[in-house]
Amino acid sequence: MDIFLNQSMRQTEVEGTLRTRALSGLLLMLLLGMPALALGAGGGIPLLHANNDVSNTGSLQRGARNFVNYCMGCHSAKYVRYNQLAKDLQISEDQLVNNLMLAGGKPHDRMEIAMPEADASRWFGAPPPDLSLIARSRGTDFLFTFLKGFYVDESRPTGVNNLVLESAAMPNVLWELQGSQRAVFVEEEHDGIVTHEFEGFEQISPGQLSPEEFDQFVRDLVNFLEYIGEPIQLQRRQLGIWVLMFLLVFGLFSWALKQEIWKDIK
Repeated sequence: MDIFLNQSMRQTEVEGTLRTRALSGLLLMLLLGMPALALGAGGGIPLLHANNDVSNTGSLQRGARNFVNYCMGCHSAKYVRYNQLAKDLQISEDQLVNNLMLAGGKPHDRMEIAMPEADASRWFGAPPPDLSLIARSRGTDFLFTFLKGFYVDESRPTGVNNLVLESAAMPNVLWELQGSQRAVFVEEEHDGIVTHEFEGFEQISPGQLSPEEFDQFVRDLVNFLEYIGEPIQLQRRQLGIWVLMFLLVFGLFSWALKQEIWKDIK
């Protein structure tokens, strides 16, 4: 019997050691991979902070307007329905139909586009992605920096390039608002290797909006994209506070009950 017990204990110890090593290896991989993921998401360029607020209904309303007017010609948001959007953004049905449903349809329709995917692939090289979850996959800071990062590049088919996502197929649809800008790069040498480091933007022609107004325009748009990525996040946060409060009170009662039960046991 002792032999079997010893074997069982040794097997348990080995399994525990293997699990510990596996968890340690996974944690190490995640820690080592995080800088690479951040670099890949931002292309080595420091990301600007969007500083958006999904609780700001006015910003979300402006962001919805910006999305419909400047993005929805190519990009859909097929996981969002117009009527739910109107309810969350406190928009009446008349305002919804007259200002956001430019292609017609019914309030319960999803935010889809009419562009055939085959034509989009032929025109842009790849179909423009659906933007329902883009803020969750890329992050708001990435989107904010990306939309502000277009610059003139005559070597590109669209005439522009992007500082964050080099050789992006997307044209700069906001150029009239932002104006045209040129990216300034300087040569730097490190250990015999010459690199081109981004120094800043040089304005070529002004846009219809001032830099501050354009920043707010993009921030509203990014705010809307974060909202459609998780429309219930405000309710989730509020519910989370109540859950934590319940767990705290329940924990106090459980501790008091445990003290009462075990008070006579040494």
